[in-house]
Amino acid sequence: MKFIDEATVIVESGAGGNGCVSFRREKFVPRGGPDGGNGGSGGSVFLIGSKDLETLYDLKVKPHYRADRGQHGKGKNMHGRSGQDVLIQTPMGIVVQDGDAVIGEIMHHGEMLNVARGGRGGRGNAHFVSATNRAPRRVEPGAPGVKRKLKIVLKLISDIGIVGLPNAGKSTLLRAMTNARPRIGRYPFTTLSPNLGALRDKTTNTSIIIADMPGIIEGAHRGKGIGLQFLRHIERTNLLVVVIDASASDLARQYETLLGEFAKYDPRLLKKPRVVVLNKIDLLDHAPALDVQERVFCVSALKGTGVDMLIAYLQNAN
Repeated sequence: MKFIDEATVIVESGAGGNGCVSFRREKFVPRGGPDGGNGGSGGSVFLIGSKDLETLYDLKVKPHYRADRGQHGKGKNMHGRSGQDVLIQTPMGIVVQDGDAVIGEIMHHGEMLNVARGGRGGRGNAHFVSATNRAPRRVEPGAPGVKRKLKIVLKLISDIGIVGLPNAGKSTLLRAMTNARPRIGRYPFTTLSPNLGALRDKTTNTSIIIADMPGIIEGAHRGKGIGLQFLRHIERTNLLVVVIDASASDLARQYETLLGEFAKYDPRLLKKPRVVVLNKIDLLDHAPALDVQERVFCVSALKGTGVDMLIAYLQNAN
């Protein structure tokens, strides 16, 4: 299934039913009082988080959703039936916007967000009986529904984000650490969308979710390459793994380029804890050196060298 992390949907809640004007007309009951029932409420539209979804593909295919309207009230104090709600399943980690305003987000399985509230049903004339007005003919119409055009943005929920320049070996590293099987090729931009993998901790019997991001190049904040559009997926990570191609001669330049793009996209990314992984040491005669403040690991994701030590560190860090 194609990875989609943005979708625009149009949702419309149901209108409320009208109240009813009615008076009792029964045999042997002269001058019966008002008995007009209330209209039913219109159906609402809800988004509900699902752990079984990882993309907004379904919303891209079906962008229109409309709830039922409420039924009108009837005589004999019969209230109208309320309209049926519409539940739209979404992945966890979405942010919902109406124009420029954020109206909510969904972070957990089963969490619900009302994005279009149904119209209230109108009251029938039986509701307006008083000591001074024994036969009211007043009723209320049902309130109209709400129609909204929403922008839904998915930000993957992962514990660790793997970032680096194209062909640094990010996907190979993800494959070496987890059960994920991302596409791997000998050319830049093999990864066209984020890949997720689960690192299993047998001691605690828990999983650490790791996301591998498409390669980021210099100028990504200006729209170059494809990495920029996926940087949002590392906003919610607890730790960043910065992967650098150790076989290249400009290790410091790679590192500075990545941090520079983080700062220009969102300076808060620089405050996240991170480790540096010098990958592809199998191509070198001796271990490389990089003078940075972060913890540095020298690994060969292809051969598996040093990966166990990195895994142990990441498990303790989470």
